[in-house]
Amino acid sequence: MSFPPSAEPLNDVKRVLGVFAHPDDVDFAAGGTVARWVSEGLDMACIVVTRGDAGGFDETPREEMPALREAEQRAAAAELGVEEIEFLDGYSDGTLTPSIQLRRDIARAMRRFRPDRVLTMSPLRRWERIAGPSHPDHLAVGEATTCAIYPDARNPFAFPELLREGLEPWVVREVWYASGPNPDHVVDVTATYPAKLAALLRHASQTSHVDLDAILRDRLATTARTGGLPEGRLAEAFTILRTE
Repeated sequence: MSFPPSAEPLNDVKRVLGVFAHPDDVDFAAGGTVARWVSEGLDMACIVVTRGDAGGFDETPREEMPALREAEQRAAAAELGVEEIEFLDGYSDGTLTPSIQLRRDIARAMRRFRPDRVLTMSPLRRWERIAGPSHPDHLAVGEATTCAIYPDARNPFAFPELLREGLEPWVVREVWYASGPNPDHVVDVTATYPAKLAALLRHASQTSHVDLDAILRDRLATTARTGGLPEGRLAEAFTILRTE
């Protein structure tokens, strides 16, 4: 199973909501693209479902990890120019499912922020890269976000408690999936690569043990070449679907 070919991106988008499982997901998957959107004047916000309590590579006490990773993500968001970032409560790293509760919480965020575009992780697994992009939490958030786009956020009879909170139904018009199989919409992020790198360096609890610049440049250069961009360019790739 794979995605259909990407739709052309909407040209009148004003507001974008990112929905991701862990701190650092948005920066690894789409940091250059997010920085580019912000520089172009789009209003960008992010929802992070967990505080990444199962992450890390050293002996940092487990009880310190959630606060540490939340602080890292807020600092990383600032590097990209994203001022609005929220963490959901009640979800643990490594145990996510596309539950009714998670769908409701994401739909709540959509109705509150009212985005034209949603950026999230693919609900489809990449079998050639099972580690990283195909983390079960990523797949769960991608699926829950897709369900929140349709039908939850737009259906006035879904989650009536949201109406009681004053949150009217909202139709998200477009979704961008990151890290899925065979992405075919390439975004040139050469100009915003420094912001992406700076954001990921803020995630020291996850990245300080590797040569991050070398890893990223190799990965983004490969994406650019695969997408037909000239030599020397760096790119991120997505699948775009219309949701109306």
